[in-house]
Amino acid sequence: MKIVLVGFRGTGKTSVGRLLAERLALPFFDTDTLIERRAGVSIPDIFGRHGEAHFRALEREVVASLRDAEGIISTGGGVVLDPANVADLRRDGRVFLLSAPPDVIQERIAGSDRPGLTNLPPAEEVQALLAARKEAYIGAADVCIDTGRRTPGEVADMVLREAGISGDEKSERNTLLERFALADIGDMVDRDPGLMVCAIAGNPCAHSKSPLLYNRLFARFGMRYHYTRFEWPDAGAIVRLASLLPTKGLSVTIPFKADVMRHLDLVDSHAAAIGAVNTVIRCGGRMYGYNTDWLGVRAPLAHRRGGRAVVLGAGGAAAAAVYALLSLDMDVTVLARTPDAARRLAERFTCRWGGLDEFRGSDADVVVHATPVGMEPDTRSLLSASDFRAGTTVFDLVYTPPETPLIRAAKEAGCETIPGTEMFVHQAVAQFRLMTGIAVTPELVREMLR
Repeated sequence: MKIVLVGFRGTGKTSVGRLLAERLALPFFDTDTLIERRAGVSIPDIFGRHGEAHFRALEREVVASLRDAEGIISTGGGVVLDPANVADLRRDGRVFLLSAPPDVIQERIAGSDRPGLTNLPPAEEVQALLAARKEAYIGAADVCIDTGRRTPGEVADMVLREAGISGDEKSERNTLLERFALADIGDMVDRDPGLMVCAIAGNPCAHSKSPLLYNRLFARFGMRYHYTRFEWPDAGAIVRLASLLPTKGLSVTIPFKADVMRHLDLVDSHAAAIGAVNTVIRCGGRMYGYNTDWLGVRAPLAHRRGGRAVVLGAGGAAAAAVYALLSLDMDVTVLARTPDAARRLAERFTCRWGGLDEFRGSDADVVVHATPVGMEPDTRSLLSASDFRAGTTVFDLVYTPPETPLIRAAKEAGCETIPGTEMFVHQAVAQFRLMTGIAVTPELVREMLR
């Protein structure tokens, strides 16, 4: 058994870890103590003599040495900032994030000889670092526990119970699983209380490659996670089911990217600006919304910075595309079959707009197709080869089939083409890190999809 405690200083990792080790008769490892032994001096001395970078290098070595350890591991507050650390800590382990309100943390660490990491006053530093590390903490955790008003013994009890749900909620959970035709997921969770669940949430979503990709990645990193499909016509019911299971994350697809936002506790600034969420992270009973679609559009088009771009469509994917293109300093026009929809989206971002019939290939360096047209079994294309100009970059966000009718037409016209699989790959890199705290490369994601 491997239990890992992460979180900011003063959240109780060491005291809770010692209690757990005693109750479970397991070895206790404190990474800060191991770093001091390795260095032969105290942590304040490490910082004073060599700086934070040297401390982080020692921390990386210590965490790597615990990759296959069994026992209770208490970590330093910044350990999760290095995705390699998270990958090693997650290997065959269960990660608990211990948190507390900033004022409680400040009270607990007052008088510490640890050096500050910023030039801010202590109370402001705590708030600033908590905000900066929030995504990393949530991503690295399987279970989140607020220790602010709890004794170490109470927190240890919660860790041992692994935040189990009540009988009434279990009955509701099973009813929803039956409706979703997912009774096997309930059986899996009941057989393995440490199992974490992730899912693609959409209607339809049977075409999604996410289950294949994520389950292969979970296996590669030794994680007790299972990725499934939540296919249902009601986003509220999907979020409710997620709250009744040990769910860590949802990949949100058509048609819920906008609707799901009203069911979440917090939406990050990028998703709020786009008006769509494609990633939901659950931690400590709260649901956090993010958008990684725009990153999936941005990365393959970085070489076209400053060009003229046309976005075809006016839905959630189109909004992410516009947001990404503007971040690359492109001149953007939105075109849609319903001009009013194009106008509404364009006005949000101060772009030009028009009807689809206004498309002129000579006016675009980049064309991004952001509608479902062409997705299997649909064989249509909004444009033909004669609509394009040779040398234009055409990016079709549809990824099933890998070569869509639009991509074939663009190739025929001599265009540079980018298939939707590239958006999927790059957004998945960002999404996997949000869900797990682990960084993967686009090359690894492509390998896992073969």
